[in-house]
Amino acid sequence: MIRKYVTIITVLCLCNLSLTAQNESAEKKAKKTPWFETFSIRGYIQARYNRLLETNAQLKNEQGDKSWGDDGGFFLRRVRIILYGQVYKNVYFYLQPDFGSSASTTGLHFGQLRDCYFDIGIDKDNEFRFRIGQSKVPFGFENMQSSQNRLPLDRNDALNSAVSNERDLGVFFYWAPKKVRALFSSLVNDGLKGSGDYGVIGIGAYNGQTANKPELNNRPHVVARLTYPFKIGNQIIEPGIQGYTGKYVVAKDQLTAGVKYLKDLNYRDERVAASFVMYPKPFGIQAEYNIGRGPEFNPATDSIEVQNLQGGYITLNCMTRIKKQLLFPFTRAHYYDGGKKHEKDARSYTVKELEFGVEWQPNKHFELVAMYTISNRRFEDFSLQNNTQAGRLLRLQAQVNF
Repeated sequence: MIRKYVTIITVLCLCNLSLTAQNESAEKKAKKTPWFETFSIRGYIQARYNRLLETNAQLKNEQGDKSWGDDGGFFLRRVRIILYGQVYKNVYFYLQPDFGSSASTTGLHFGQLRDCYFDIGIDKDNEFRFRIGQSKVPFGFENMQSSQNRLPLDRNDALNSAVSNERDLGVFFYWAPKKVRALFSSLVNDGLKGSGDYGVIGIGAYNGQTANKPELNNRPHVVARLTYPFKIGNQIIEPGIQGYTGKYVVAKDQLTAGVKYLKDLNYRDERVAASFVMYPKPFGIQAEYNIGRGPEFNPATDSIEVQNLQGGYITLNCMTRIKKQLLFPFTRAHYYDGGKKHEKDARSYTVKELEFGVEWQPNKHFELVAMYTISNRRFEDFSLQNNTQAGRLLRLQAQVNF
């Protein structure tokens, strides 16, 4: 009799436990993740002033900071708000508008899309992934490096002239082992001025007309990049090589009346580049050089022609810790001889520039940069010929990270 009651009690307990487990499971399913926990928000703001100790108001940098020179003043260089998140185990999205864009020299602070893409992982660790949308074209370390992390205030002309705003619409395939992806992340999070995770191998196809511009010839550019960071003792070194090829269409609204050009406006556009980075632990080196061919205005013939181009830079820097503060003294020399396809008449350039600066980070949310620039720039198009401007200026930037 006792055995019978024990059996009944045991069955009831087991049923109760089963019902409890089912209820808990149902409650967990009912508790969906709130929408505001499915993604994160961050960003940064850069405010600049470039007119201190200026010696030539006609010295300009159209591709870089438009507040150089005459009529320049206090300037918001970037106002970025970034939304991003791993919304599923193999689905990641990234959206970045910029509210510091300049529609013209008289129209400032327009909102414009910088990044809008999603990553689709094809393995459990997302070591293999496809990136679809508008994103950075994997060409050049400094191009990949966020302006939030870069030491010099503007990117070098030599490699940045390959892709205006560093971005375009396309599809890119990236691969990197899990350990290397973690290293890419730490190089940024530890303040070592990393470029972010663009894979050990990156291959892709993109429109080729640069960011926020429509495709004009239905012939995409193709790009490939190989880079690999590794440790030697306490030091981390990252060499890389990359290249792209395609046909760039010089848009009609880029042309000056009277300039000569190819009938179909399609110009060969191709480059290869080598990169070398030794991260600042505490001393660092960053150097890149590229060669290639592209559209460039020829003042001797008043025409836009495919011409050779070359140029590069070297940056020396040091990371110094003062209690919880960081100090980065740096210097950069860079040179470029070639055209800028996205400027008027594929403007012809010869740039020789030397910069000295220091970045001070009292905390991770605020940075102050002072940089002295010694510049010699020849920039010519059909309406602006025999134009070489040289000068010096002290540049200041305050940056808030949030």
